[in-house]
Amino acid sequence: MNMIALNVNRRAVQAEAEPRTSLADFVRDKLDLTGTHLGCEHGVCGACTVLLDGVPARSCITYAVACEGADITTIEGLDEDDITTELRAAFTREHALQCGYCTPGMLVSARDLVLRLTAADERQIRIGLSGNLCRCTGYVGIVRAVQSVIAARRARNIAPEPDGGRKVLGPAGSGRSGREGAIQASRPIEAEPAYASEAAVSPAEIADFTPTNRLERDFTLPYPPKDVFAMFDDIAAVAACLPGASLTAVPSPERVEGAIRVKLGPIAASFQGTARIEREPRNLSGRIVGIGNDRRSRSATQGEIRYRLAPIEEGAATRVDLLIGYTLTGMLAQVGRPGLVRDLAERLTAEFAANLDRRMSGASPEQATAKELEGFSMISGVLRARIARWLGRFVKRDGTA
Repeated sequence: MNMIALNVNRRAVQAEAEPRTSLADFVRDKLDLTGTHLGCEHGVCGACTVLLDGVPARSCITYAVACEGADITTIEGLDEDDITTELRAAFTREHALQCGYCTPGMLVSARDLVLRLTAADERQIRIGLSGNLCRCTGYVGIVRAVQSVIAARRARNIAPEPDGGRKVLGPAGSGRSGREGAIQASRPIEAEPAYASEAAVSPAEIADFTPTNRLERDFTLPYPPKDVFAMFDDIAAVAACLPGASLTAVPSPERVEGAIRVKLGPIAASFQGTARIEREPRNLSGRIVGIGNDRRSRSATQGEIRYRLAPIEEGAATRVDLLIGYTLTGMLAQVGRPGLVRDLAERLTAEFAANLDRRMSGASPEQATAKELEGFSMISGVLRARIARWLGRFVKRDGTA
């Protein structure tokens, strides 16, 4: 066994590895970074692509011990990377993935192209992605997604970097020849990943963002808009009406700390986070922007809720218009398909509205408090509804045939 020191996702690591251990097996088995996928294990399919000293490299045919002192970035380390964030949104928009197995390696390679290419040239993009195989999409959506990101960045006058992080000639990582280039280890591998302390996050530090997914929902309440707006000012009461939500600190008018617990099939998550609160009494609208992390599933989310209250029934009732935007990364992103999330949002909105109605009607806090969010039972209901719709369409077509 060899003790090696390297930097993985901006974190100093020291761990033992056998001489024959591949970098892919090292990051997956030693560091639990399973976003790096193994396909052919011969350096052909590209599913295992990571950044080695800033350059895409096949981790399945790279020995871990050969990476002594190197900087390694896996797909998990690109969660906050601007280019990768744009690519993820573009992949979703252009339907550039189906099973998603090739996607981590595809994103790493695509990021390199966005960084280097001067223009959104289809031929150059196809050549650049020729080492990443996809057996689902036929590449059309993938190429469109990469083209759109390159074009958008060049339109914003973001200049390309022709070398794309390459500092030496030769294979990726060839500039490393010993421990002298290693970054000093400041934390052992066994330590917990670093998460920003939510208590230390101020509202000004919760930045605006461009959501990957957006949902529009609305519901009505039989109360005047001014009463509903006053209700929304009671953050503790509103949180009690939202399934799975709880406060972890006393909220202020501009800031709230809390958690949202959810269980999707076999995956349970508890997102701890902080949100910035904005209100506009003049037009009875508001906005909540938040960030959160779940350590267990290694998932992270950014989200925003914009709401506007509109009078209906001559002012005796209120329509609540919601615009929900979110970006989800990590394990839960693999099961949080947009269609399923939309259906779940429909159910959650209905439960939230019912709890608000009960609370405003004077029901006891226990009657108007949301139950723990049981995503599995909700998913079962959603799937039953979907199956019923599919069967209805089939029967209708069969009856008219």
